[in-house]
This record gives sequence, C-alpha cells and structure tokens, in this order.
Amino acid sequence: MDINIKLILAIIASLVAVYVVYIVNKKTGKRSTATLVALGLGLIIGIVFKGNIPFLKVVGKGYMSLIKMVVIPLVMTSIITSLVRFKNIETLKSIGFKAVGLLLGTTGIAAVIGIVIGKIFNVGAGFVFTGAGDFTAREIPALTDVILGFLPANVIASIADGQIIPVVVFSIFVAIALVIEDNKNPDKIKAFKDFILSTYEIVMSITRIVLKFIPYGVFGLIATAASNNGLDTILSLATVVAAVYVACLLQILLVHTPLISGVARRNPIKFFGDIFPAMLLAFTSQSSYGTLPVTIDSLVNRAKVKDEVASFTASLGSTMGMNACGGLYPAIVAIFVAQVFNIDLTMYHYILIVATTIVGSIGIAGVPGAATMSTTVVLSVLGLPLEGMAMVMAVDAVIDMARTATNVTGAAVSALVVDETEKRKEAKLVRN
Repeated sequence: MDINIKLILAIIASLVAVYVVYIVNKKTGKRSTATLVALGLGLIIGIVFKGNIPFLKVVGKGYMSLIKMVVIPLVMTSIITSLVRFKNIETLKSIGFKAVGLLLGTTGIAAVIGIVIGKIFNVGAGFVFTGAGDFTAREIPALTDVILGFLPANVIASIADGQIIPVVVFSIFVAIALVIEDNKNPDKIKAFKDFILSTYEIVMSITRIVLKFIPYGVFGLIATAASNNGLDTILSLATVVAAVYVACLLQILLVHTPLISGVARRNPIKFFGDIFPAMLLAFTSQSSYGTLPVTIDSLVNRAKVKDEVASFTASLGSTMGMNACGGLYPAIVAIFVAQVFNIDLTMYHYILIVATTIVGSIGIAGVPGAATMSTTVVLSVLGLPLEGMAMVMAVDAVIDMARTATNVTGAAVSALVVDETEKRKEAKLVRN
C-alpha cells in the first residue's frame, strides 16, 4: 500500500497550526488576533503543501456552509426587526435613499478608478490569447426578467434557492404591514411581533456561536486558496492581479476613508479596526453574502452603528452596489480585453462602462463568482469579445479576495455614514 508522506505531513502540520490558533485565541481572548494568525499559517501551509491538503477544503467550505446557514434567517428577521423599530416612516425613507445612493454612487466612482488604473497598468498589452474557445459566457437575462426576479412570486422557493433580493422585498412588505397594523391594532399583532423579535434574538445567538469558529474557517479557506493558486499561475497574470489590488486599495483610501472622516466624522483607522473581522473573512471566503453576519456583528458591537441601520444597509450592500465586483473589476477587465484584442475605446465607451456598472451592480448576489455576471454585462454592452473573460479566470480566486473585502468595506462604510448623518439630524431636531 502506497503511503503519501506529504499528505501525512500536511495533516500533522495542519493540526499543529490549528492548535496554535486555538492557544492564541485562548490566551489573547481576541478573535481577530487568532484569525490573523490563522491567515498567516494557512498561507504557509497552502504554499508548502500545494496539492496535498484536500482535507482543508472541507474545513473552509464547511465553515462557509455554517455561515450561509444563518444568512437567510438573519436577513429576514433583521430587516423586519430593523424596519419595525422605525416609528417614523419619513426616517425610513431617508435611510433607504441614503443607503441606495451611497452604494450605487461609490460603485460608479469605483468604475472610474478601475478605468484609470487599467490604463496606467496597461493591462492586457502584449498578452497572447489562447483557449478562447473553451469559454462559455453566462446567459444575460433581459432587464424585464431581472426586475421580475426581484419580486417574490414564491417566497418559500426564494428562501430555498437562497435568492436574497426577493427575500428582502418580502421582508420589507412584512415590516411595513407590521408598522401599519401596530399603529391600528397593536394588541392583535403583538403575538406575531413578539415572535419575530424572539426569533431574531435566537438567530443572533446562533450567529454568535458560528462566529466563534472564524479563525479555523479562515485557516481552511486561505490554505486551500494558496494550494490551488500557485505562484506560477499568479505570475502569468500579475499585471491584472496587481491592477485590481491597487484599485481596491485606492477605493478604500480615496473613497471610503474620506466618507468616514469627512461625512461620518469618525476616525478611519479606528473604524477599519472595528470592521477588520468582516474584512478578513470577506478576503478569505470571497463571499459578501456569506460575510453578512460578521459585517452586521462588527458594525453593531464594535463600530457602535445602530442595529436597524447596520442590518438594513449591510444586507442591501451584499446584493447591490458592490464597489469591486460591480464597479472597478468589470472596468479593469474591459480595458484588459480591449487591449488584448486591439480594440480602441473612446470616451463614450468609458462613460458607458461607468453607467453599466452602476445599473449592472443592482441585484448581484454576494456569493463567489458574482463578478462574472457583472463583467459579462459590461463586455456585452461595449461589444467586446465575451471569451476574453476566460483569460482572467485562472487568477479569479486570487483577485476575488481583494474584490470581496472591498465590497464589504463599502457596505460597512455606507452603513456608518447613514447612521452618523441620521444621528446628527435627530440631534438637530431635538435642539430645535
């Protein structure tokens, strides 16, 4: 019987790493510190034991399954609970418009940054295209189908399929009806209202239990990613990877940071520290949707954003206006494909890229691979070869780490800005 020595060593090394993470978590009492250690150890083990850690995929994917387990119940109960807490309908309207405006506006700016960085890095220049015939573009639904898809014809089916927007729409209707009936006949709906509030507390308790295992989930996810995407593959498209990472960094520094300091009037460094657990999980899991429970937890318990604002805006941000997946990444890929196929883009094309990313980012479910649909929409509108996307798919997992972290950061910043501006407005009304 053949014995795979590397596999055995990988198992031993992984067990030692998990134990180290456990000790760090126990000694420091800080989950974020343990998660950072897990990130480093996972990266090392993934590179050293490349191709010999299939068992860690179970750890990473298993943890993401637990995270996704609580997402739908959390979204439903948090949105209903959040909206019910708004006694004033005008306040709800104000928060809704602000959240949508911030998410879509920052995505448009992200597209501009993507275009500029794509041109500066000259992505795609000199790249030899091969294997175009192996790529099959996703079917792009008509606008009418997209709009109809937002409406929950069968909410049970939407829940089962994990379709977040129909669930959000249904939850909003339930919340509005609750507010109306609560003002008319509070006694009649008290039992249902108490049920929703109690369910929310139970779901949050489950979420907190799941969140305790973040360091181990991150370890499995980053080790698997490092193992599957070796240095050779990454280096072949290094310019594209670098362009995306630089664009994501600029989005955070030039867009998110001024919003935090200038509009929300908070310390950016302190705020980024508050949401670091969400950013790190987003980076390793590549899922804005799956990171949602951690994002809400970080906003409410660490950044001190109101629960109703955090739940509403973060949930909205996991499905629309995703700065990186919906904005800067499609723009960079469009520049890349145009360069590879020697297609000249005019100012009209650049304007079209920005407009398309804003519209195309509406309703993108925050799951791994969501950027593909958004990019397909942009390439189709521009008339660029769809098979050009096949070239960047090899490093998509590496790129998606930065994309997702930027998406989550954008949603969190939007929640902070909405919360702080609403607090100042309320304080002004009290003074007057």
